[in-house]
Order: sequence, then C-alpha cells, then structure tokens
Amino acid sequence: MAYHSGYGAHGSKHRARAAPDPPPLFDDTSGGYSSQPGGYPAPGADVAFNVNHLIGDPMANMAMAYGGSIASHGKDMVHKELHRFVSVNKLKYFFAVDTAYVAKKLGLLVFPYTHQSWEVQYSRDVPLPPRQDLNAPDLYIPTMAFITYVLLAGMALGIQKRFSPEVLGLCASTALVWVVMEVLALLLGVYLATVRSDLSTFHLLAYSGYKYVGMILSVLTGLLFGSDGYYVALAWTSSALMYFILQLSPLFQVRSLRTAALGPDSMGGPTPRQRLQLYLTLGAAAFQPLMIYWLTFHLVR
Repeated sequence: MAYHSGYGAHGSKHRARAAPDPPPLFDDTSGGYSSQPGGYPAPGADVAFNVNHLIGDPMANMAMAYGGSIASHGKDMVHKELHRFVSVNKLKYFFAVDTAYVAKKLGLLVFPYTHQSWEVQYSRDVPLPPRQDLNAPDLYIPTMAFITYVLLAGMALGIQKRFSPEVLGLCASTALVWVVMEVLALLLGVYLATVRSDLSTFHLLAYSGYKYVGMILSVLTGLLFGSDGYYVALAWTSSALMYFILQLSPLFQVRSLRTAALGPDSMGGPTPRQRLQLYLTLGAAAFQPLMIYWLTFHLVR
C-alpha cells in the first residue's frame, strides 16, 4: 500500500509538469511583423510592410513617377484647351461688378428711356470694366437672374400644385437651351452678314441673358396681380429690353447702321450687306418679347 501511494504521488508530479510548445512548422521570414501572443501579427503591420515594400521597389517608384508625369501632362492639356475655347481673363471682365453697378443696371433695364449716353467707355483702347462703366455688358446679372428665374418658377409651380423636380428641371433646361440657340443664331447671322465688330460670344450671351430680368418681373407681377398684371408687365419689360438692346449693343445700334449706310461707298443708299445687318438687328430685338412670353406664360394662371 505504501509503495502504491508513493507511486501515485510520483506520477502526479509528472502529470503536473507542462508540456513544451511544439516547434513552428515554418520559420517567420517576413521581418516586418511584430509578434503577439498566439502567433498573430500586430495590427497595421501588414500595411507597414506593404508601404515599405512599395517604397523600396524601384519598379513601383518608376510607375508612380510615370503616372504623376501623365497626370501633370493631362492637366496642362486641359488648361490649354480651356484657355483655347474660353479666355479666363475675358470672362473675369464680365464679372467685374459691384453693388452700385448692379443696382443702376437693373434700373436701366427696367426704365432705359431717360438714359442719355450709351457709348461704351474705353481707356487706352481697352473697354472699362462694368463697375466703372454702366454701359458695359456683364454676365453677373444674367447668371443671377437665371438662378432667380428658376427659383421663382419653382415657387409658381408650387403655388399651382404642379411642382415636381422633373417639371422644374425641364423649365430650367428649356430657358437655358433657348438662350444658347439664340446666341448661336446671332453668331451665324453675324457671320453671314460679315459684320466687323468686337463682339464676342460673351457679349451676345450677356445681351441675350438680360431678358431673364424681364421674365422675373413678369412672373412676379403675374403671381401678385393675376394674368392682367402679367401682360402689363410683359409689355413693359419687352419694350424696355428692345429699346435697351437697340441703343446699347454695338451690333444692335440702328442709328450707327443707318449712318454707315449713307457713307461715300454706298452711293447714298444702304448696301445689301448693310441691309442684312439692319434686318438682323431688328429681328434680334423683336425676338426678345417672344422669348419672354414663351418662357413665362405657363407659370401664370
């Protein structure tokens, strides 16, 4: 019995001793992992390894450098093409406005009949910016007027329970497309009439975009006073815009065209080219009321 008890005590000691860990099947050759209990890499160690591997790889560095050169070359090409079709400096000229100019120009668009001097001012053969010359065209008022027209159209449609994003988007896109088509038609007419003028596409876009001011006043008056108020405002703003365009735009100055038609080369009468230019002038001015009506009549009920 003593021997049995001694054997049991000796065997219990051997069973209490922990078994050694088995050797790993493969050696750790990564060198970038920091060991944690359980044999798992530390968090982020694989990312650090990948980054270090990419940085140290000459092929990766070459690919990154080549990709950067391609991106830089593409950026230069985009800027070159952008400056080719759109002159940023010329575009800045049409947005050089201030609060006083905007207020006076809006008043001139609504009531142009008392304005005396319509000549665009120059300084060293360079036209003065709009904030220094009330007669200079700008794109700030047409842009803000277009945005205001879209918002006002949404409010009018909401009052009439006809608002939906699709209808508002169609209204905005229609107003924009018609102005673009008008500018393209004017450019074609200027080309066919071979008009010698300093007018650019921005000039035509500015003069065509001033109609948005009359559209806003017509719709707003129609919402406040009904259809009768709408037609009164439509007649007023249309006539004011026609008078404004005929007096101010270098292309649309009927008096200067008539004066040129009586020059020594015309033998006392207008030439066919000058007549075509005059018809283009009057047609463009007469087209403004039709555009204002077409883009606003459905907003007033």
